[in-house]
Amino acid sequence: MVTTLMETNRTTEQSESTAPAQVPRFVELQQLVAGMQNDFEKFYRDGNKAAGTRVRNAMQELKTLAQTIRTEVQAIKNEGKPADESQPD
Repeated sequence: MVTTLMETNRTTEQSESTAPAQVPRFVELQQLVAGMQNDFEKFYRDGNKAAGTRVRNAMQELKTLAQTIRTEVQAIKNEGKPADESQPD
């Protein structure tokens, strides 16, 4: 029965990844994370200190991107609300 669940999850993942329209910010996030993989492996497997520095820099870039996306989401979410709504009369 566990095999069936795993097969179901695999099928779901495949159908999600083949979606025709992708959100540009999500693609940007995926590319940033995927770009870190080699440096993570070099640092954690081989103890390469220079790769560790690159990991830290990439994580800082990820943090900055995450904050930018959070700000955008908040702004888009709030666009539908009237400006007067936050201040009662």
